[in-house]
Amino acid sequence: MSQPNTISWGWRLIALLYAATLIFIGFSAYQQTLPEYLNRIPHYDVIGHVVLYLIATYLGHRVLRQRKIPCFGYRLPLFPVIFALITVVDEFLQSFSPSRTYSWIDLTASFLGLAVGYWLVEREVGNKRE
Repeated sequence: MSQPNTISWGWRLIALLYAATLIFIGFSAYQQTLPEYLNRIPHYDVIGHVVLYLIATYLGHRVLRQRKIPCFGYRLPLFPVIFALITVVDEFLQSFSPSRTYSWIDLTASFLGLAVGYWLVEREVGNKRE
């Protein structure tokens, strides 16, 4: 049985596989090789941003054991902050890509997924501490 403050190899493996999947999806989007059937799903892009970022944040924040960093008198969650910065940079870079477009809606959906993923881990950990 693992200690409460450690993360099992299973969670680490799941997070690593998910990270590889997320990178593959991002690469496919830049190459315009996402499956054509996705276009038949209304608002699939927005839904995808919420779901993909929620799962990524949940796994990343959990695997890093909710680690926080000090910043201007606040303790900010490490993974969500780093992932949010990567998200902003990626969305900005899309404006320079011939195959992608910058979208406030996508960015908002990504941040919604980030927030919910973070909230789920914090809620789960808070319930275990009580």
